[in-house]
Amino acid sequence: GLLGIEDLALSLFTELSGGQQQKVLIARALAQATGVILLDEPTSNLDVWHQIDVMEILRSLVRRQDLTAIVAIHDLNMAARYSDTIIMMKGGKIFAAGRPEDVLTRENLAGVYGIHARVRSYDDIPHVIPLKKISRKRGRV
Repeated sequence: GLLGIEDLALSLFTELSGGQQQKVLIARALAQATGVILLDEPTSNLDVWHQIDVMEILRSLVRRQDLTAIVAIHDLNMAARYSDTIIMMKGGKIFAAGRPEDVLTRENLAGVYGIHARVRSYDDIPHVIPLKKISRKRGRV
């Protein structure tokens, strides 16, 4: 199958690698057949190869099975590469939403994360390069 986890069927979840566990969790979400899957940090604690593997699987599933994936992820560059829409949150509210190239701006990164950053486009995908914190006084940016 697409996830390549058939040989794990008799394994204990706790004995699986981080990448294998993420694939099992994705399969579990797909088995619910809701048309929408929610994932919280599916690439956390994975090496770069497994991060890309998980995100490519998700993108393929979304396209092949007409799914919507809502993914909470803090890796802005991974989000930019694999997302059609990015929603940036601040204080529990939507700060910015739209295409990655429209949302991942220096101004939005300063407003949400309090950082100075450069945003460069490679292969038509924005890449965030954090530079430094913006000094804060009395809660102001």
